[in-house]
Parts: sequence; structure tokens; C-alpha cells
Amino acid sequence: MPDTTDHEHHDHDQEHHGEDHAAPEDHAAHGGHAHDHGGDHSGHAAMAASSLNRMAGSATLHCLTGCAIGEILGLIIGTALGLSAGWNIVLAIALAFLFGYTLSTLPLLRSGLALGAALTVVLAADTLSIAVMEIVDNLVVALIPGAMSAGLVNPLFWVSMLLALTIAFFAAYPVNRALLKRGKGHALTHAYHGAGAPEGARRFIPNLSSGLLVGIIVSFLLGGLLVAGAATVAEQGGGAPAHAERR
Repeated sequence: MPDTTDHEHHDHDQEHHGEDHAAPEDHAAHGGHAHDHGGDHSGHAAMAASSLNRMAGSATLHCLTGCAIGEILGLIIGTALGLSAGWNIVLAIALAFLFGYTLSTLPLLRSGLALGAALTVVLAADTLSIAVMEIVDNLVVALIPGAMSAGLVNPLFWVSMLLALTIAFFAAYPVNRALLKRGKGHALTHAYHGAGAPEGARRFIPNLSSGLLVGIIVSFLLGGLLVAGAATVAEQGGGAPAHAERR
């Protein structure tokens, strides 16, 4: 009888040989899937970082707007009352914290949180951010010659305020971002946002977006600068004829 064992072994070896050739394609396919998973992971990480950056920017703008309103209002009141420069700064800082906390409390009240609980959350979320802003803001103003003693009708006051608030924003932004990344700071308040449509009296609580807050503060600063510039020009123009008459 013919020996078929060698033929069987040969066919069996060819099958294994064919499988060995197919293996690299399988590995390439698996490698491609691994690459896709890596791309998905990288894409998710980029989206998470972008979302974190937007939240940090929004949180910083809310704090900055409150600080700006409080400081300018405090200086207006202090000037009207004839307070010294030191008391003007104290009043401005106190109102900066007050308005900063208020702007962060409004969305929580609108979402249905009680006033006491809302204030507790906001104090924990915003205190460090506002404190950093106030330290940097006042330090910048103190370093600008004549800015501390400049009146509200002096363009130097508004220019120094605009510069100081801009620097304060970039100082507080990384602080807010780090807190958000750790689940602290404004992350505590975001948990209560979007709780549904407000009901009852809560419907009348304003919903202030970041864009609106930026528009408010920029318009206020530019308006003050224009008024101060016009007052300075009018004062200089009114003094010119007097000098001419003396000659």
C-alpha cells in the first residue's frame, strides 16, 4: 500500500505555513484597533481639557465682573464721602467680595437652592479666586505712579483699572482651573446649574451669561474712560482762554 503519511505531514505543514503568513495581517489589524483606541483616548482628553478651560474662563469672568463692580462702586462712594485713600481701598475690596459672591449666588438661587446653602457653596467656591484677584489688582494699581490718588475724572484711574483687572484675570485663571480639575472651586457651584426651569419668584432672578458680564464690565470701563477724557479736555480747553487774557 502506498505510504500516505508523508503526504499528510506535508499538507499539515503547508497549512501551518499558511497560518504563519496570515498572522502578520492579524497583528496589523489588532495594531490598527489599538491605534484607534489611542486616538479616541487622545480626542476625549482634548475635549475634556477644552471643557475645563471654558469652565475656568467662565468662573474667572464671573469673579472678575463682581470685583470690578465692587471696586469702582467703592471708589465712587469713598470719593463722594471724602474718605482717605486707605479707607477707599478697604471699602472697594469689601464691595468686590460682596458683588463677587452675589454674582455666583444668583444662579444657585435660580436653580432652587436655599439662600443659606447657596452662600455656603459660594464661600467655599469663590473666596480663593476673589482673594487672588484683589491682591494682584491692588498691587498693580499701587505700582502705577499716581494711580492711587487719581480721581474718577482722571483718565489714569480708568486706564490703571483696566490694566489691573486684565492682569488679575490672568492671575486668577490658573487658580480656578486647578480648583476645577480637583473638583473644587466653581465645580461646587456647577453641580447645581441646569437643575430645570425655575419656578415661582425664581424666574425673576437674572441669568447672566459670561458674554453679557464681559460686555457690562468693558462698557463700564470704556464709558468711564471717555467721560474722564472729555472732562480733562474740557478743563484744559477752559483754561486756555484764561491764560490768553492774562497775556
